[in-house]
This record gives sequence, C-alpha cells and structure tokens, in this order.
Amino acid sequence: MGSKFNEDMTIAQAISMHPRAKEVFAGFHLGGCSHCSVSDFETIKQVCTGYGVPIQSLLDTLESLVDD
Repeated sequence: MGSKFNEDMTIAQAISMHPRAKEVFAGFHLGGCSHCSVSDFETIKQVCTGYGVPIQSLLDTLESLVDD
C-alpha cells in the first residue's frame, strides 16, 4: 500500500484527506495556537523545516490515521 501523505502536499490537502489530520498537526505544535500559525497553502515540508519538526515522524503519524 502506498503512502497517502507526502511532504509536497499542502496543509489544506492533508487536512482534507482525513478528519483527524488537524489533530496530528496540533500534536506537533503546528497551527492552532497564536505561536504556531501555519498557512493552509504551505507544504508539509515547508512547515516542518520552519518549525524543526522531523518530516518523517509527522508523515508516519499522518499515515497511521489511514492505516487504522
């Protein structure tokens, strides 16, 4: 089974793929608070790079949503 999420998709695309994706981003402190304002148009890679979040960890967590 191939990956559903990738580093080049936008935050909006990722959130539209699964209703709990927004919770994953919040769990990594990406969006949802006044300190971590991320744009829906930024890519996962851009956001991870900007906030020092390991890309693969975030992608693995997002993938776990669809593996259930």
